[in-house]
Amino acid sequence: MDDEREYADLFAAQWPRLYRMARAVADDAASAEDAVQAAFARAYASWGRVRRADSPEAYLRRMVLNEILGLRRKAWSRRERPHPTVETGLVAEAHDGAVAERDRMWAAVRALPPRQRAVIVLRYYEDLSEEQIALALGCSRGTVKSQAAAALTGLRRCGAFTTGDDE
Repeated sequence: MDDEREYADLFAAQWPRLYRMARAVADDAASAEDAVQAAFARAYASWGRVRRADSPEAYLRRMVLNEILGLRRKAWSRRERPHPTVETGLVAEAHDGAVAERDRMWAAVRALPPRQRAVIVLRYYEDLSEEQIALALGCSRGTVKSQAAAALTGLRRCGAFTTGDDE
């Protein structure tokens, strides 16, 4: 009974955050929700291993990212192309400069290759360190750095990201 309560508590505490992260990395809301649901189902099936992890939250984050990247690989191998959708929550009634810039930035992030998108979301949206990102993605810190550099170059190239150095 304690195991079920621990799982339920983790689910309640982490679902919103993991969904927001997944939504930022996935192509659409349905894929994000599918990835989080699948990760929690796998976590429940192997709860003993998940709860013994140093950080069950980090373990779940990695499971969600693996699901998203796996869904993208499956879609690509079937030659499916995800269709970007406009969510009513992201459409502003009045497109002032800040809203238009945010929309342009997220469109550019969504256009990045999946691993670059994941690195950007984890770094700037989830505020994770390079080491935490490497752990979440199952790669080296050097790979995180190179993926981040490539992603930022792509975002700068399309004008979605600027720094004081760019002026």
